[in-house]
Amino acid sequence: MRNVIYAINITLDGCFDHTNMIADEELLEHYTQLLREADLLVYGRKTYELMVPYWPDIAKSQSGTKAENEFARTFDSSNKTVFSRSLASAEGNTRIVRTNLQGEILKLKQERGKNIVVGGVDIPSQLIGLGLVDEYRFVVHPIVAGQGRRLLEGVRLPEKLRLKLVESKSLESGCVALRYLKQ
Repeated sequence: MRNVIYAINITLDGCFDHTNMIADEELLEHYTQLLREADLLVYGRKTYELMVPYWPDIAKSQSGTKAENEFARTFDSSNKTVFSRSLASAEGNTRIVRTNLQGEILKLKQERGKNIVVGGVDIPSQLIGLGLVDEYRFVVHPIVAGQGRRLLEGVRLPEKLRLKLVESKSLESGCVALRYLKQ
């Protein structure tokens, strides 16, 4: 069975605003490695539109730094599933799913392949509430944002979620990459 990995950048005060994060070479290398461990990326419309066309354009032009170009190539070559009722179309190797988040993820978990990486806030929050996330990869940035969206806002968990820390890594920027497994 494939694992669903939730990966996200977060500030010290729990915010998920990508404009408040440190996006350096080491962080991009970290996420490039994570994407290489997966063969499917899952997003909602908002996160997909943050990533596309920005990263595919970098992949085509190779106009970024070495780490940006490598992340862009890895992202662009990855299969993607976007859950959206309003997204009209998607680029390249992206499939739009309009209904049944739970059923679709359960089906994808049963398919052969590598890990499934989920990003964003809305779709992962729903998947966490449904008990479908197997692993959590948080990169905690040394920033206090003071405001912004937080994970699981408005989502009720059926029970307390217990996680086991299995890896941590300090980055030169002061970020800390944490890897947790669901117990």
